[in-house]
Amino acid sequence: MRFALTEDQAALRDAVRAPLAAADWDALAGMGVFAAMTDLGLDETDLVPVLEEVGAAAVALPVTATAFVAAPLLLALGDDRAAAGSLRVAVAGPGGLTPFGAHAGLVLHLDGDAVRAGAATAPASTVDTSLDAVVSTPGEVLTDDPALVAAAAARAALGHAAELVGLGRRMLDLTVGYVRQRHQFGAPVGSFQAVKHQLADAYLGLEFARPAVLAAAWALREGAEAGAGVDGAVVLAAEAAHAASRTAIQCHGAIGYTVEYELHRYAKRAWALAALATPGDRLDALAATIGLQERS
Repeated sequence: MRFALTEDQAALRDAVRAPLAAADWDALAGMGVFAAMTDLGLDETDLVPVLEEVGAAAVALPVTATAFVAAPLLLALGDDRAAAGSLRVAVAGPGGLTPFGAHAGLVLHLDGDAVRAGAATAPASTVDTSLDAVVSTPGEVLTDDPALVAAAAARAALGHAAELVGLGRRMLDLTVGYVRQRHQFGAPVGSFQAVKHQLADAYLGLEFARPAVLAAAWALREGAEAGAGVDGAVVLAAEAAHAASRTAIQCHGAIGYTVEYELHRYAKRAWALAALATPGDRLDALAATIGLQERS
């Protein structure tokens, strides 16, 4: 099976780039991004390319949590505010760490067998300060419907994976541009074999992760058993984004270690999202499905 974008999916992906770059929530709402999986009748495979662009922009808004996780969940519960873009929703991660929770109208906790509303208790410090994270504690149960809970959790994980692929691509784009213009010994740094090989390896990792994310999205759309597929997509995307960040920093040389440099905006977002996506736990789950022992 070949997982590739349709013309309409590619057009939607391209259309969101400008409002994401401008962090324009109202423009995204006007385009129907938050209603994509509700009123517009689109599905997971249509939104994954958009979420890659969310990652590539490192936008400081809870676009993925609102459009991909909250909008279809809340609409199923009779609440259309997220789909209309009038409610910003954040999703709590491990330990209640909640990216974008400082400015969210609602925090969702997806742990266990229910979806619960959360309450922010304190600001949280993260490697990426643009996340405006808080610590949230779970409260009122919004639903304990197994199908809704499982779908929301799967979409939250898949959203992280898609954003990580986009972040990795953005870091490689910056690096390729840099090594083409940076010269040493009278030649572009990018012409050196060692640099080419590192960039090629990082690119290959992203190209393996992208179809895995699309495949997991397809499984969710079809209502198939998607647990292992989502776990695999998260693991591949997290590893690929980590490799891209490491390669990008190294190939930039000294400026790559300068925290004020643009590259760090994307690298730090990738590190934070990878931690929230818990790839280690997902790798253990995948190992268990094929009879391997958990990591010691």
